[in-house]
Amino acid sequence: MKFASPLAFLLLIPLILVVVFYIWQRRKKEATLQYSSLLSLKDIHLTWRAKLIFLPYYLKVASLVFVIIALARPQTTDTKVKKNVEGIDIMIVLDVSDSMLIEDMKPNNRIGSAKETIAKFVQSRSSDRIGLIIFAGEAFTLVPLTMDYELLLSRIAEIKTAQEARIKDGTAIGVAVANGANRLKESTARSRVMIFATDGENNSGTIDPETGLEIAKGYGIKIYSIGIGRDGPTKIPIYQKDVFGNSVKSYQPFESTVNENLLSRMASETNGKYFRASREDSLGGVFKEIDRLEKTKIDINKYTRYKEEFGRFLWFATFLYLLAWFLSSTWLRRTP
Repeated sequence: MKFASPLAFLLLIPLILVVVFYIWQRRKKEATLQYSSLLSLKDIHLTWRAKLIFLPYYLKVASLVFVIIALARPQTTDTKVKKNVEGIDIMIVLDVSDSMLIEDMKPNNRIGSAKETIAKFVQSRSSDRIGLIIFAGEAFTLVPLTMDYELLLSRIAEIKTAQEARIKDGTAIGVAVANGANRLKESTARSRVMIFATDGENNSGTIDPETGLEIAKGYGIKIYSIGIGRDGPTKIPIYQKDVFGNSVKSYQPFESTVNENLLSRMASETNGKYFRASREDSLGGVFKEIDRLEKTKIDINKYTRYKEEFGRFLWFATFLYLLAWFLSSTWLRRTP
């Protein structure tokens, strides 16, 4: 409960002063009689009528207190909050070519780091539809746009590289971009975003990157491109079966190259942003930056209805005043 006119409580000050003055005057004018002995009066007791003789006066004071509370306009409030959530459609396109097995990112390799970081990104969103595409020499839609985050997380955990999944290896950037754009073209969200992560340059596919980029631009899709890993000579792990059927890991030389010019242009021409995740812990920072840049729009409308409650306090005041008048006119009447 709140009071719309709290200054009315200042009226309590003169009321308190009047009550104090009344009590002081009453005690000052108390009648007295002198007796030689009080033994004859020890069995005399005050009646309830005598004890309550001043009750009407205090009831009238209480009545005035309720009048002052009513003047302060007590109100109760009923507040309703309406949220309008305008989500974002996000398609994550992840390179799963065999080079993603290179062990230069936390927790152990590029694909492991990407899976862990994407899972955390999904968990940080609440009102967006998110989809997932993987690509190597060809592209596959693992999860179409959805708000079923549990499904997304389970499929992210199952992601394998081309070698492990036994799909065509390579880096088909054009095909992957076109596939992502196709999944986003029917979106009615205010913002359509593609997060495109790769550690190589286009060397496969039936659609060249320029065509894929034009398709994305035509649908008004914003691309956040990420170049994963360091350039230069490195080693890529190869898993083979020995004569006993056990998986044996070996390494072979590999020249890692990210086409930064292409990825940067994909971002700039779609009003997105290009990131390079070349350090062991930098991929997490990249997704945090994307999370900061692409915030879900939430409009909050707050409606408050006020209900005046002074009526019941006036009712109490009236009741107490009438009770005081009735008692002073009947049972507690002081004069004949």
